[in-house]
Amino acid sequence: MRGQAGFWDIDERYVRLSEAGDPLEKLNAVVPWEVFRKPLGKALKRSDGAKGGRPPYDPVMMFKIMVLQALYGLSDDQAEFQIQDRLSFMRFLGLGLGDRVPDAKTIWLFREHLTQAGAVDNLFARFDKHLGKAGYLAMGGQIVDATIVAAPKQRNTDAEKTDIKASTVPDEWKKKPTKLRQKDRDARWTVKFSKAKVAEEGKAQQRDIAIPAFGYKNHASIDRRHGFIRGWNVTSASAYDGAQLRNVLNRGNTGSTVWADTAYRSKKNEEWLEKNGYVSDIHQKKPKGRQMSEATSRANGRRSKTRAFVEHVFAQQKSRMGLFVRTIGIARARTKIGMANLAYNLTRFVWHEGRTASA
Repeated sequence: MRGQAGFWDIDERYVRLSEAGDPLEKLNAVVPWEVFRKPLGKALKRSDGAKGGRPPYDPVMMFKIMVLQALYGLSDDQAEFQIQDRLSFMRFLGLGLGDRVPDAKTIWLFREHLTQAGAVDNLFARFDKHLGKAGYLAMGGQIVDATIVAAPKQRNTDAEKTDIKASTVPDEWKKKPTKLRQKDRDARWTVKFSKAKVAEEGKAQQRDIAIPAFGYKNHASIDRRHGFIRGWNVTSASAYDGAQLRNVLNRGNTGSTVWADTAYRSKKNEEWLEKNGYVSDIHQKKPKGRQMSEATSRANGRRSKTRAFVEHVFAQQKSRMGLFVRTIGIARARTKIGMANLAYNLTRFVWHEGRTASA
């Protein structure tokens, strides 16, 4: 039988992880984690320890656990297990083999404290400020879009659905507090339409499809120059995209042009953009009952080439990061989605810094 792993055995494993290109090591080396300490401390308001008890975990380390959850789509239980199991996670968090690992309940409580304090907005803004200092100013205009973030489906009766839409609690749920705590009254159903492309000559025309979805929406804008998320908001999945335009635009962008799909084009939005010094390059809608002109179609095609960059952001969040809202209520969903937006910016920052270093 082999003996227990010694110091040099673990050290050799870390070396091999580095040689294999551990992405978390790069993230640790590039991101200035200490910039988050002040907003974290303000949100948590830790006691001075005079009452005794076990000292709390370092808030920056706990915050990095939330980053891991956002990057790898981990639940609290999965995060606890993976930190125990993976050397790369332990090294990322600065934990040794003999150190205590936060359990799932501790992770949940930490995130809950941040949610109650509304801290995710300050954390996001703090890193955006660092991006500016590092030379990544919001430039080139803004690209706006929204994506549905799924949540666990609710199995409710028609009467319960009516009460929820009216912002009232069903009488049956009031009698069962435990059941009420498990019901998400903020998430909504919506239908996502996918229009089929025009079939090539000789091929069968595909049909348009409508896909029902339940959950929330991540409304976001990215700057065209660097591709960082600069503004965002969270609503239920049924919220109208166009109404969120002014809530996600970043006034600090040095460019004035705004790109978005037809959901954002309205007389009200166009007037607001012009009044606030923006230049609209939003997709034109097809005239009712008439064919779209060739010039408008070409213009929309040009816009699509630019607008596609924001789709790449959402694709990474959903495919690589496995973005999914497991929590209940829009306040917690905002923390979850806000952390996904922040985690995306962290990885984007590492990518930009890597390009600069290689150049």
